[in-house]
Amino acid sequence: MQIDRFDISGPVLFTPRRFVDERGYFAETFRQSVFVDAIGEVVQFVQDNQSLSERKGTIRGLHYQAPPHAQGKLVRCTQGAIIDVAVDIRSGSTTYGQHVRVQLSAGNGAQLWVPPGFLHGFATLTDHCLVQYKCTAYYDADCDGGVAWNDPDLDIDWGLSGTDPAISTKDAAAPAFGAFKTPF
Repeated sequence: MQIDRFDISGPVLFTPRRFVDERGYFAETFRQSVFVDAIGEVVQFVQDNQSLSERKGTIRGLHYQAPPHAQGKLVRCTQGAIIDVAVDIRSGSTTYGQHVRVQLSAGNGAQLWVPPGFLHGFATLTDHCLVQYKCTAYYDADCDGGVAWNDPDLDIDWGLSGTDPAISTKDAAAPAFGAFKTPF
């Protein structure tokens, strides 16, 4: 397993090793001991989620769940390709408002660990994108929140130049980052 870190502490990129032969490949996509060593704490995954985005240019995010139901997520794209983004919203963090941006795809098999205290979102780079993620807390509608995906203060390159993004009504109504009060 290849493990990559960022200038922002917390998120970690895991890329499983693939054993390839004429039939295809085999990959160990998760090993608790490797994961714990990489992130420096023991977490328990309690919920797995899956989303299918039919159209290239779909944006989902930027979302978070506030305490006491804050979620850490281990995200992977099992069909197609996405730009995955995690924005630091930890109060007092020296990297508050900064983000990490990675491409996750069925081809590269990479997975992004997004710890609690981060906004999360992704943009689809292909049609028919299937995204799966493991969560450390159950979804709770009362703790659900978000920030505008296209906020200029965040300056996120979603990799969709020239594409009219598909956005949910909820995400289109998300507040600006400047008006956001972090619960972390």
